[in-house]
Amino acid sequence: MGTHLITGAGSGIGAAVARRLAERGEDLWLLARDAGRAKELGAQFPGARTIVADLAAPEQLAAAFDGQPLPDRIDSLQHIAGVIELGAVGDLPAGAWQRQLAANLVSPAEITRLLLPRVRAAQGHIVFVNSGAGLNAHAQWSAYAASKHGLKALADSLRAEEHGNGVRVTSVYPGRTATPMQESTHRQEGKEYDASRWIDPESVATTILATIDLPRDAEINDVSVRPGR
Repeated sequence: MGTHLITGAGSGIGAAVARRLAERGEDLWLLARDAGRAKELGAQFPGARTIVADLAAPEQLAAAFDGQPLPDRIDSLQHIAGVIELGAVGDLPAGAWQRQLAANLVSPAEITRLLLPRVRAAQGHIVFVNSGAGLNAHAQWSAYAASKHGLKALADSLRAEEHGNGVRVTSVYPGRTATPMQESTHRQEGKEYDASRWIDPESVATTILATIDLPRDAEINDVSVRPGR
């Protein structure tokens, strides 16, 4: 049985991964932005432990972690949470850039820094759930894509730095996936949302589990998951 710390476990891909790991009897630690969300996650995943920390405030993560119990070792650290605000470069204010960079890039970097000794102790795996936008940027997607391009750079650098410590690092690039975040994205785009057109979160969860379950003689560095219909 392994120990897994997951951000974004409340819905979508994160919830699918957490549920599958819970069904296997794994030890779950779930990040929650506040006490109310922690209570909801506790009810959603009985037996899981929660850590209260807000990805919107990466500069406060160290203090938040210092005040709460943490696992001694982490077999997988899974960065799945994210936020998106669309808009043209000429229209997006600094706050929209800051919010997306904080949640999608700076907080994953800070959480990784804070928990890396525990991942090293397990020779564990760090998974960054990125996006197709982390490989290609389109009109209206500048800030979100920039945060995800940065996340790719973070993962690539970390992989090179930690290979000798036995830590594996994987970036997963899902295409449009049927999640609450995707529904919000469609509203921002002014488009009708039809979940049946997009990837089931369970399919992305299957991909993530395959990367962490891979035997130790191999490592999946990058994997793209695209809609099949």
